[in-house]
Amino acid sequence: MADESKPKAPAPSGIINKRKLEERRRFLRSIILGAAVLGISTLGYIPVASAWRVRMRPPGALEEPDFLSSCIKCGQCVQVCPVQAIKLDDIDHGFGVGVPHIVSREQACDFSCDAVQCILACPTGALVYKKPAFMPLRGEMRVANPPILIAKEKDPEPTLNLMERTGLARLARPDACLAVQGKGFKGQARGADFKGKMRFIEVDRWKPIPLRDHPFDLPLCDLCVRTCPIRGAISLQEVVGKDGVRRMTPTVHEPCLGCGVCEMICPVEPAAIVVDARKGWVA
Repeated sequence: MADESKPKAPAPSGIINKRKLEERRRFLRSIILGAAVLGISTLGYIPVASAWRVRMRPPGALEEPDFLSSCIKCGQCVQVCPVQAIKLDDIDHGFGVGVPHIVSREQACDFSCDAVQCILACPTGALVYKKPAFMPLRGEMRVANPPILIAKEKDPEPTLNLMERTGLARLARPDACLAVQGKGFKGQARGADFKGKMRFIEVDRWKPIPLRDHPFDLPLCDLCVRTCPIRGAISLQEVVGKDGVRRMTPTVHEPCLGCGVCEMICPVEPAAIVVDARKGWVA
């Protein structure tokens, strides 16, 4: 019979190292698995967080909660837009997945359709010329007078039937603005690779053309003013700076609808003038 009182021989060092290595592997697997679970959970939260970002909606859009509950994501507004300004939200855009929006810097709504066809095409009333009486209307979103479309100025009825603006333009980076610097501009406003389109009345009233096909030669840059489709929405005004120097500055006025043309055409990067979605006019 073996003598059990004798101490057992220690395990070989190779076996001990193997056990430690296996324990380390299990620990690392647990860490990686936990990180993966946390990462997937975070990815699920990103769309929800993104949903709170304010987006530019097509003209005539209801207030955001009503718009999201009314839009059926049919894409009819996308199909009829002559400049393809309207896009559909992607999966990372939270509660607005498949809902139409506009990114003005990439492609603005220049009202090339004359009649705001996206409103005409909307089957549910998510886009309207005039809100129903029971829906809230923010006073600062209402335009004081029917906006005059410059392309239709000579028509018997030159106005758009819009009652509200979609946003409001503002000079966000005055120091970068070429007009404020007293500089001109020559060439393609956004370069040869830019794919955005616009309607130029002197070229063709009915057919938008690529912006890169319409170069400019301006002694003083006024691109945001000369391409704005709405009469009286923006102008260059002389402003005296703190240094006493007089400078021509783009100034936004009450008729601004927030179409985004000024932001799209601004030749500096990032744009000196931007449009704030759902921002109203405050006198």
